[in-house]
Amino acid sequence: MSGTGQSELNPDRIPKHVAIVMDGNGRWARLRGLPRLQGHNAGMIALKEIVKRSSQLGISHLTVYAFSTENWRRPEDEVLGIFKLLVLYVRKEIRELDENNVVVNIWGDWSLLPGDARAEIQRAIDTTKGNTGLRFNIALNYGGRAEIVRAAQSLCRDVQEGTRTLDGIDEGAMSERMYSGGVPDPDVIIRTGGEYRLSNFLLWQSAYSELVVTDILWPDFTPDEFEKALIKYQLRNRRYGGLA
Repeated sequence: MSGTGQSELNPDRIPKHVAIVMDGNGRWARLRGLPRLQGHNAGMIALKEIVKRSSQLGISHLTVYAFSTENWRRPEDEVLGIFKLLVLYVRKEIRELDENNVVVNIWGDWSLLPGDARAEIQRAIDTTKGNTGLRFNIALNYGGRAEIVRAAQSLCRDVQEGTRTLDGIDEGAMSERMYSGGVPDPDVIIRTGGEYRLSNFLLWQSAYSELVVTDILWPDFTPDEFEKALIKYQLRNRRYGGLA
């Protein structure tokens, strides 16, 4: 133990669900005089290591913010490049993910992605669906507000069709209709890159999530830095609106 708290992870307090806003790829590339896509490529390499460490630590759910509904506003060549990198990532890593018992899920409307990206995503889902280890959720063409609207519309259709009453719409019903239905809310949301905002990520699910922000840019976010962030989480006193 250090003077400010624990210096190592407590294996008995590993969070069940960790979510990450992977921010800083572009800045990482700019600092090195590289194209932005080089930063995204470096970010993919970092992601591989974080997924591996999450599985080793016994984390049940890892959710990463890969592409938001607002990211379509970026230059077309960057957007297309990101999806090409996604295809390469899945092709290269799917065998190892499967061998490590990882389940791949996609949160968001990925029907709008290019055809080759959709095909690789479907292959990843089909290949890993029978696994029982880490559930790796990739938020892709995802927006928190859009997710809430989607859930509300779904419940309204139930009412119109007579399968649900208005009184039957509560927090539990809304949670079930989220992309995260059946998944516990994140215990901790880690944001790299030093910005203090959620950026439309898991707005419904983050009501009582602990937030840990680091100035480290995503491509430099190593498994050791990941564990440091989890130690900060373990030092928190979670009260959920009540008293300690």
